[in-house]
Amino acid sequence: MDRCLLFLLLLLMGRNGLCQNDEVCTKSVINSCDDCIRSGPYCVWCEQLNFTKAGEQEAARCDTQAQLIKRGCRREEIISPQNKQKIDKNDPLSSSFKTQEPVQLSPQKISLNLRPGLPTTFTVSFKRIEGYPVDLYYLMDLSYSMKDDLEKVKGLGQALFAALKSITEHGQIGFGAFVDKTPCDENDQQCEAAFGYRHVLNMTSQEQEFNKKVKEQFISGNLDPPEGSLDAMMQAAVCGKIGWRKSSTRLIVLTTDDGFHMAGDGKLAGILEPNDEQCHIENNLYAKSSEMDYPSVGQLAVQLEKNNIQPIFAVTKNVENVYKQLSKMIPKSEVGVLSSDSSNVVQLIKDAYNRLSSKVTLTHDNLPDNVRVVYTPICDHAVPAGDSEGVCDNVRVGQEISFNVTVTADSCMENKSFIIRPLGIKDTLTVALSTNCVCQCQDPSNINHPHCKKKGTITCGICRCHEGFIGQFCQCSIGDKDERSLRASCQRQNGTVCEGRGDCVCGRCQCYNTEGGSSYHGDFCECDDEHCEKFQNKLCGGYEGSACQCKVSEEECRTANSTVCYGRGTCKCNRCECKDGYQRPKCKECLGCPDPCLFHQILIPDPGILTVTVYLVSRNCIECLGFDSGPFKKNCSETCSKSIYHGLVEQLTISSKQCHQKDSEGCWITFMLDQLVGEDNYKAEILKQRDCPEPPSVVAIIGGSIASVALIGILLLMLIKLLLYMKDLKEFRKFENEKKKSKWAEADNPLFQNATTTVANPTFTGE
Repeated sequence: MDRCLLFLLLLLMGRNGLCQNDEVCTKSVINSCDDCIRSGPYCVWCEQLNFTKAGEQEAARCDTQAQLIKRGCRREEIISPQNKQKIDKNDPLSSSFKTQEPVQLSPQKISLNLRPGLPTTFTVSFKRIEGYPVDLYYLMDLSYSMKDDLEKVKGLGQALFAALKSITEHGQIGFGAFVDKTPCDENDQQCEAAFGYRHVLNMTSQEQEFNKKVKEQFISGNLDPPEGSLDAMMQAAVCGKIGWRKSSTRLIVLTTDDGFHMAGDGKLAGILEPNDEQCHIENNLYAKSSEMDYPSVGQLAVQLEKNNIQPIFAVTKNVENVYKQLSKMIPKSEVGVLSSDSSNVVQLIKDAYNRLSSKVTLTHDNLPDNVRVVYTPICDHAVPAGDSEGVCDNVRVGQEISFNVTVTADSCMENKSFIIRPLGIKDTLTVALSTNCVCQCQDPSNINHPHCKKKGTITCGICRCHEGFIGQFCQCSIGDKDERSLRASCQRQNGTVCEGRGDCVCGRCQCYNTEGGSSYHGDFCECDDEHCEKFQNKLCGGYEGSACQCKVSEEECRTANSTVCYGRGTCKCNRCECKDGYQRPKCKECLGCPDPCLFHQILIPDPGILTVTVYLVSRNCIECLGFDSGPFKKNCSETCSKSIYHGLVEQLTISSKQCHQKDSEGCWITFMLDQLVGEDNYKAEILKQRDCPEPPSVVAIIGGSIASVALIGILLLMLIKLLLYMKDLKEFRKFENEKKKSKWAEADNPLFQNATTTVANPTFTGE
């Protein structure tokens, strides 16, 4: 029972308070009914005569409807423009494909007339048509690494057409090929010259024609791994000559085993001209392949979406992740993994088509500025509502689904439009949009209305005075003065008329009432009593201060030496308000001030400036005051004696921090500083005896210098000797190496013959 009561209580609270969005009218400058309705979606206007009292600003006519009714405005006198919507074309959804123009999206045209900031919602219906035509363009990579795949594809014609017929009776297949700007393998006799993209076969339903054209294809080759895939897809998307039908589901099946070139890669070949997203097919070849850069992914995505083309990336396992990342940037695309020889491509296409066609994504194009659209899908497998698209998944053929589309215009506009459409489908909904920023009031036709003293007309309950008359009810004749001079007399220092708190009537301010019920007052309505500070909920209920809350006294600010805040602050509200750094309650100590041993502050008068604050080194002042030396020696009395009262002592007696500083002569000075009343008054005690170090020994310095020079000279001579020795050693080793390289031949010279001597006996007769 307790749980039931708690549930009912929470339900009532949600309906009547905690969960309710209250209508609010945030008003700015309101001079007319048009200004009012432009201020916010819940601002309405009361055109009832005599709704405002004499002297009350007409902006009181602008508020929420509940507030105006509460103040006595009749409901029929309230001007509140509402949203209007009109369906201009609403052809019924088709159940099957029987004509060339089936309808899958309804309505087709709608006109909206919106009030700025006020949302309106309409419903869009969609139904997948049974047997809807399919155009499939098979785009194949013919680089050398796809040789086995091409052979397999040459025998897949029958299977491809069979798969297409299982989807629709109105299917067509086209074929195109691409490589890149790279040469063939010279060892392959059946290798075509490299090309960027070639259109091979227009869309056809003839299986024999497809098989014939595919069998005529040969592989080509290229050097770098990325291919010209984006170039080929761009041309296939923008060239209608390949046979895309007006009413069909358009698919590009891209088969490849490698990555892709994109915008900027053309610079490697000296191609700098950006892709223009236009068709450049001549004699079935891409004519600008060597003149125009590759398209960017963004350019390709725009053209695919614009032409309602859904790509299927049939790629090998090694580049699956690359194309999955590409698919994220291209709406309505799918990725499937090919087998090594593309034997599974038919099943891959069927699976990808089923995923694409069963996912319905509704989105918009050319949305005007300051317009918001939110899609809320109404289906079994809906994705949460979004401001850029609505998605229904697992939609069956023949199943009707719908989307609630909420449109909000945040500013006034005329004759704008945008397109709502499902991705990949040609059907569209054109939304014509305008806003209602003008009040349609039921004004009386009397040009001299009695309500305006017969000197003006009624416009949305307000008097519009004839020339020569002004005032809330046109009761004031400006006479010899013009309206500008009368208004000027209601302006203080050429500011706002009556400070924005009243109306200028005949050159004098008539002040409005405040929120508390009292009235503004003063010649320019500049005064009121409600915004003064209060003390104990009373206006000026004390003695002094912004709210008269302080007792006039210095009792709590007096110090032991009968000063006020030690001269380092002022007494307000019987409390010391100290200067920067000094601490309450009496401003005696300064936590944020510099160390008095190092610095102290003095004020030096300057003829051009009232005072100049200077921080001086205490050591310098102490040195010149106590020992007549240091940088301040010449002007010590002018610089230091007016701010430091000093004395030389044998022993320090001041109970403050002891300072120990080195002077300009290298001696240590010991002193103490005590801050007197004010900021620049100090009392100093300086010990008479300075602690000076003994002077240096001249003999030792001279002897050391001579010894150092001699030592340096010896070291330099040794260094020079070492360098000479190293150079000689290097030359000797070089000579030894050259000697070792010399080789003497030990073989006999084949041309050399030993000398021979022949001696004949002159007496020998041969006998």
